[in-house]
Amino acid sequence: MEAKRILSFLTELMANNNREWFLEHKAEYDDVRASFEQGVALAIARIATFDPSVAHLTVKDATYRFYRDTRFSKDKSPYKNHLGAYIAAHGKKALHGGYYIHLEPGHCLLSCGNYWLPTNVLTACRNEIMANTDEWLKCVESAKFLSYFGADEDAGWDDKQGFGLERLKTCPSGFPRDYEHVRYLRMKDYCCWHCVDDSFFEGDGWLDGMERIFKAGKPMMDFMNSVIDDYE
Repeated sequence: MEAKRILSFLTELMANNNREWFLEHKAEYDDVRASFEQGVALAIARIATFDPSVAHLTVKDATYRFYRDTRFSKDKSPYKNHLGAYIAAHGKKALHGGYYIHLEPGHCLLSCGNYWLPTNVLTACRNEIMANTDEWLKCVESAKFLSYFGADEDAGWDDKQGFGLERLKTCPSGFPRDYEHVRYLRMKDYCCWHCVDDSFFEGDGWLDGMERIFKAGKPMMDFMNSVIDDYE
């Protein structure tokens, strides 16, 4: 995967996000897209070595359209300023969590977990945390997990790393407010992320780095998937 070329193209696109410029550079986009998809194929194959559930996936299963849906957005830019791939065993739209790779100039990252969970599923996840607190803490308070995803509770997508993109302000209804680990009950998603330098994806070593990061987050995701799969 030619990460430097991909990010260079995206940088130019960010400064010229219009159809005229894009059409003039369509051939370059096609080359960049093909290079990114080669990287996604390598990522799927590597992840399958420690998570065989994704081995059946194709690149098409994991990648997205580059064209933005601007119907309900104030930002009418026609194209995304990033390339991303969500490698999830049950598909991109499933509740079952997966692994996400994101290439964007100045904001490359790796992420894994579950997002956009319905209320009933969140309730089940919270109950599971309370019923198996020790097992949960081994997943999310291990040295490896914290080294890649540990952050203040208010950390957001633009921060270096974090766990949980959205939270309730108070303990969810029906759960004990005095629960020692109530911060995990307030979470509305179980997604962890780690930002990397733009140079991270250059060369061949990025697959090793990706594997280390995803392996650190996998126990948390497996814990939640064991609950979520009952609802799919």
